[in-house]
Amino acid sequence: MKEPPLGFLLVDTARLYRARIDRAFEQAGLGLTAGEARTLAHVNINPGLRQTALAVRMSVEPMTLVGFLDRLEAQGLVVREPDPTDRRAKIVRLTEAAAPLLVRVAAAAANAREEALTGLSEAERDVFRTMLEQIRANLCECQRAEA
Repeated sequence: MKEPPLGFLLVDTARLYRARIDRAFEQAGLGLTAGEARTLAHVNINPGLRQTALAVRMSVEPMTLVGFLDRLEAQGLVVREPDPTDRRAKIVRLTEAAAPLLVRVAAAAANAREEALTGLSEAERDVFRTMLEQIRANLCECQRAEA
């Protein structure tokens, strides 16, 4: 059998990893959908992003994100504030009430990540992370050059 191209492996692995993370969120009994848990995690990792930029980072349609944010806001976990540089845009921020839930989201993600990395030594994990960071940086640079 022919070796699959690198792009196929990367995309398929990312798809499977995301599906495993989503199942971990659902199994953790967070009281959130997997999309809502992912939204909280992304807002935590990328504080102060505009709602539109958050949708891009999450690879979801803006209207899909709006649904997640509506439900999270109704639970008091996020707020949407006007962007001081553009009042039409909204900045998404976590509330203090999100902190305990984020601990549980991170624990569920850590369990799924550990399953995915089973069989890799710490040194291999470090090399893998470094390689992914370099690939991401290269692709970001390509994207900037094309803009």
